[in-house]
Amino acid sequence: MAKSANLYARIEPEVKEQAEKILSTLGIPASNAINMFYKQIILHRGLPFEVKIPDRTPTDISMLGTEELHAELEKGYVDMKAGRTKDAKTVFADIRKDYSL
Repeated sequence: MAKSANLYARIEPEVKEQAEKILSTLGIPASNAINMFYKQIILHRGLPFEVKIPDRTPTDISMLGTEELHAELEKGYVDMKAGRTKDAKTVFADIRKDYSL
């Protein structure tokens, strides 16, 4: 189908720059990425990803004091002992499987 519709959008310059750098690395022009995004909206009958406020934001360890860092490490250790973690080999195998890599 011929492309004849125009889309004009205002976005933050830093967001545009970062996204276009990644798209360039992938060899995908921004217009193609936007077209793919719109097609996914149609296929999903909505946004092709979940939009919500995360239950917990990732911890930036560079911003933690010594006591806070130790508390976070302790949480990870407790999770590991309780079997709530996966080793890196399993995680990467799952990613390869899920994304057919």
